[in-house]
Amino acid sequence: MATKKTKPTDEELVADWMQKLEHPLKAEIDAVRAIIKASNSNIKERIKWNAPSYYSTEDIVTFNHRATQHVHLIFHHPTIVQIKSALLEGDYKDRRMLYLPDMKAIKANKKELQRIVNESVQLIDQL
Repeated sequence: MATKKTKPTDEELVADWMQKLEHPLKAEIDAVRAIIKASNSNIKERIKWNAPSYYSTEDIVTFNHRATQHVHLIFHHPTIVQIKSALLEGDYKDRRMLYLPDMKAIKANKKELQRIVNESVQLIDQL
């Protein structure tokens, strides 16, 4: 009797993606993942655009792993333009970029990244 193959969970897909990732800043990407996931209990993780992505009731932020000189986050929910932070870059109508060059910058900006994620969740929840 054949066993039915179950579809992997989002967590399993992200873990598999991270295990296969070959990137000079893999440890830094993993550190940022941990910060984002710990920022808010409503944050969930999945693969979107072939990269780890985070959402609550709507999509919030996704890694751009093609960048190799820094950890690059794309905050792509339109409410991000309401959040003011020196970390958020770009003057796009519906998204902002965030760049962290190394582990030192990640540790120094942990609380601000968590604030941005939390404020994003709150703004989306108000919609």
